[in-house]
Amino acid sequence: MFKGRDLVIATKHNKEKVIAPILKRELGVNCIVIPDLDTDELGTFTGEVERKEDPIATARKKCLTAMKLAKCDMAVASEGSFGPHPSLFFVHADDEFLLFIDKKNKLEIIVREISTQTNFNSSFITSKNELAEFAKNVKFPSHGLIVRKTDTDFNEIEKGIKTWTKLSKVYTHFIKQNGSFYVETDMRALHNPSRMKVIQKATTKLASKINSNCPGCNTPGFEITALKHGLPCLLCRLPTRSTLSQIYSCHKCSFSKEEHFPNNKNSEDPTFCDNCNP
Repeated sequence: MFKGRDLVIATKHNKEKVIAPILKRELGVNCIVIPDLDTDELGTFTGEVERKEDPIATARKKCLTAMKLAKCDMAVASEGSFGPHPSLFFVHADDEFLLFIDKKNKLEIIVREISTQTNFNSSFITSKNELAEFAKNVKFPSHGLIVRKTDTDFNEIEKGIKTWTKLSKVYTHFIKQNGSFYVETDMRALHNPSRMKVIQKATTKLASKINSNCPGCNTPGFEITALKHGLPCLLCRLPTRSTLSQIYSCHKCSFSKEEHFPNNKNSEDPTFCDNCNP
């Protein structure tokens, strides 16, 4: 279905470095990029351009724009958000969506990868010691920094800072002007190896999902849509909260199947049983 076809990767931040090798290997596609594609028009991490739509809608626009420019019918785009983890509220997380569109076969396949492996952070700086400590904690200089006057001032901004020499010059400039400044991690993929790793992991997940065909109609994207809990306890045999089965469904023909004991376990350790270990 995909072998030998062109697939455009909708990015201006070098994401093709981790996306292309996986999709080329797993799908047999020819990956291309469009140098003139400006995805910043749909929103920037620093806030100069506000993202007006949700991540999936934004990724979809990236795909459609890239396909039009590349004159092809297949695309992939990622869209990330950073902030508190949805369940670990005091931990920062990288929340990445990856969207694949195949117009020819009327397919749209989405995966999501949430990771705590991020250096996302920001701070107000008034001294060199504060800046040095912040830089150390966010993996500078392997990971880039962004500096501006305040968190709400976009008039003067330095992005992609990745050397101590450049950071020192920026520090001197802003301290002389204002006595303080705002520094944040540069979350653009080309300046953030940690984010690149999360996108790479999401791409592997996407390729696996695309290659999972529905047993009923052979459409790609056959996926887990529900979980059933109730794996019996090894000791008391009562149901636990652990997964007993997974429900796979096809979005096209509505075929579904249930797979029991998906983690190769037919019972749960009593440690995780509410009856044995209340």
